[in-house]
Amino acid sequence: MMDATPILRLYARWRQRRLDRLDPVKCQEQILLKLLREAQDTRFGQDHGFADIRSVEAFQKSVPLRQYEDFWQLYWRESFPRLDNITWPGRIPWFAVTSGTTTGKTKYIPVTDRMLASNRKAGLDVITWHLQAHPDSRLFAGKSFLLGGSTALVEEVPGVYSGDISGIITGAMPWWGNIFAFPDKDLALLSDWEEKLERTAEASLTQDIRSLSGTPSWLLILLERARELNGGQTPYPELELLVHGGVNFEPYRARFERLLSDTPASFREVYPASEAFIAAADAGPHDGLRLNLDHDVFYEFVPLDELDRDTPTRHWIGNVETGVNYAIAVTSCAGAWAYLIGDTVRFASLQPPRLFVTGRTSYSLSAFGEHLIAEEVENAVAEAAQAADLEVTDYSMGAVFPEDDRRHKGHHRLYIEFDRLPNREQHQRFAAEVDRLLTEENDDYAAHRSNEVGMGAPEVRALPVGTFAAWMKKRGRLGGQNKVPRLISDPELFADLQEFCRAR
Repeated sequence: MMDATPILRLYARWRQRRLDRLDPVKCQEQILLKLLREAQDTRFGQDHGFADIRSVEAFQKSVPLRQYEDFWQLYWRESFPRLDNITWPGRIPWFAVTSGTTTGKTKYIPVTDRMLASNRKAGLDVITWHLQAHPDSRLFAGKSFLLGGSTALVEEVPGVYSGDISGIITGAMPWWGNIFAFPDKDLALLSDWEEKLERTAEASLTQDIRSLSGTPSWLLILLERARELNGGQTPYPELELLVHGGVNFEPYRARFERLLSDTPASFREVYPASEAFIAAADAGPHDGLRLNLDHDVFYEFVPLDELDRDTPTRHWIGNVETGVNYAIAVTSCAGAWAYLIGDTVRFASLQPPRLFVTGRTSYSLSAFGEHLIAEEVENAVAEAAQAADLEVTDYSMGAVFPEDDRRHKGHHRLYIEFDRLPNREQHQRFAAEVDRLLTEENDDYAAHRSNEVGMGAPEVRALPVGTFAAWMKKRGRLGGQNKVPRLISDPELFADLQEFCRAR
């Protein structure tokens, strides 16, 4: 096929010069004021006096911070799926479906043509960084493999669709993008993950794959299966670029480096959310992700320790600081206004603005892309204990990452202390119920547990009475306001708990 890399390299050089001249503060202020002008006649704009807002400070005084549940209850639920001129001009044509919120299984995030254009611009920036770092690249001499969700969309009403954000993006891809895209439409539509992984892995062996994008846990399974189907040989010898995001890459890095050691592949992290494509790596893996400043999205940053206050401090790129853990809020061309997306970030630098994604505003586990939140685990543990006739004292859950052997899947390990040690039947019943309840409650967890393709069953280890108290004492955290951490995403802390339990 034609190598389009020289054309993209010309764009990358132009784009790099433009970004080098960009004033972050001026750019972000201009974007906010433009969004306000465009939406001033919407219901939301009239409610908040957009026509009279002339500065960032005035916006922050007039528009409070809100979460998804606030927008859903106040603005979206009553008219869904026909959102006409409510928080954004015109009708919202797409909704990105996500799961795992504290108030239910499903969220419907508005997506507009402008937001899709913003996402495409962000994708081109990723290409820009790669081409600038690799002058001899031939990235577009072959195919770009996106391992995403099903592209099948649900037509909620005529002209309004909902589905996976990757499906929405793929469906709206320009004609020239489809030339370089893999998989084809039939494979992309598949919703059964096991079938999709198997069939795409097999079909990809006949393609010249130059880039590969997706969630690390799924990409590992794909690469290992493709290698098996290819007789143990590298399936994509010309692979140049692996784009990853959604979960912490570090636990996976060594395995990817081994799997791709005989390819020229480099790794590049991205920070896409259903609400916006927020940042991407433009430098080294430990330098942070460069904030997408001129993409029709305005960002605010709230110190995490102030988030529960009635009037927390709201920073923006004009006064943000490095080293502070912030909750991030977005105002976008899809009708989100001072919208807390639930992620926390910390800035590594300000010129240009680069950040690290540090976690969620609530306890969560997403080692494999399962996006478990504390409430879901708490409910599952409580109901499973009741079903097994047990009473819970304390527990902690963390992720156990697989070794090289594909027969061992990553999974969760739940250390739990009951009022008494369970018998074998109780232990098995409890473990099975936790898995079943989490599968019912969380769509992402269910997808990763489906036929154990992406994640094994949770492993339950019942501890003798007093174990958690002894561990907290050892850490100097016994009594007072100290609590046993329920979900542990910190690898060092979870390793400390595991070592302590082994030693007892």
